[in-house]
Amino acid sequence: MTARRVQNQPAWLLHHRPFQDSSRILDVLSRDHGRLSLVARGSRSAKSKLKGILRPFLPLQLTWVIKSDLGTLTGAEMNGAPIALSGDSLLSAYYLNELLLNLLHRHDPQPEIFAAYHATINDLQGQRDVAQVLRHFELELLRLLGYALNLDHDTDTGAALEPEAEYEYQVERGPVTVVNRDGPMVFTGAELIAVAREEFSDAATLKHAGRLLRQVIAWHLDGKELKSRKVLKALRRGVDRQEQA
Repeated sequence: MTARRVQNQPAWLLHHRPFQDSSRILDVLSRDHGRLSLVARGSRSAKSKLKGILRPFLPLQLTWVIKSDLGTLTGAEMNGAPIALSGDSLLSAYYLNELLLNLLHRHDPQPEIFAAYHATINDLQGQRDVAQVLRHFELELLRLLGYALNLDHDTDTGAALEPEAEYEYQVERGPVTVVNRDGPMVFTGAELIAVAREEFSDAATLKHAGRLLRQVIAWHLDGKELKSRKVLKALRRGVDRQEQA
């Protein structure tokens, strides 16, 4: 296979891990080449010029050579100002990275997902209610991956959702009419319609969207729990204990 050189490609670093003595393997999301892995040789050495550049949430411009599944980084520079994130915004950004690492196929160009990620990372800066930003991104990501939610009609009958009717949302099918209100995936038609319209300024709709998307995404992840979600759960438990003390 002939080696191919890619120059000055807009990209984001999603994850990195040590490799050999002083190198790292980078998992990156690039605009025109999708998700891929690159070896950054010597990038952990004290003399490396890349130590302050190769980090998450910093827009990058990368150059690499690739011959097989794993490429070799040959150049990197900043492609914009660093994104200032902290607290819930920072943890949410790591959650986005985990989603992309687990849901995107390698070497599958997804420029629309790249653009959505770029916009969402910027939106998280200074955002007090990160949940709204995350729900927007999750719905858009599922749509772009071909997993768009059916939030407008009954799967069994094809009829438009009735606002007062009760539906169970089955991930592999969509909403189906039920009589029993119990269940983690049971919603009224009005609730599903509000989620479809992304009316997340309404606290109830935001909560319904979180409940729905949590189950849908878990299904697409085959039940795998993301590390960022585990951390968030632990932090919330700690806050709850402090409030009860």
